[in-house]
Amino acid sequence: MFQGKLLRNGNRETVPDINNCKALAELYGVALDDLVNNLDGTEVAGVKPKGKHIFGLVKVGERGQIVIPKKAREIFNICPGDSLLMLGDEAQGIAIVRNEDFLQFADEIYKAQEGQEDEE
Repeated sequence: MFQGKLLRNGNRETVPDINNCKALAELYGVALDDLVNNLDGTEVAGVKPKGKHIFGLVKVGERGQIVIPKKAREIFNICPGDSLLMLGDEAQGIAIVRNEDFLQFADEIYKAQEGQEDEE
């Protein structure tokens, strides 16, 4: 984002107006406060978008198993014995979804589609 640096406008330094800051915060998916809080010149490692996480590296075992980091298990309420659905897109990567959440999502889509057919 701004990384504590002021923007140059001709021969003077300025900060973006509040409307531009709001638009930037929305674009990057961060809180306005997080975006502008570092305009005082302090360096910030970067503002991560709300709800986005980097859990670190995991290694794939000989039989293809991976260990889901503890913080990820806590945030997503993944418990021993849970069934997880693995999805893949060769261009985007791999996604792991709790099976129950996926089935609920699919059921909601089915119900919405039924509702549209009833209206016709």
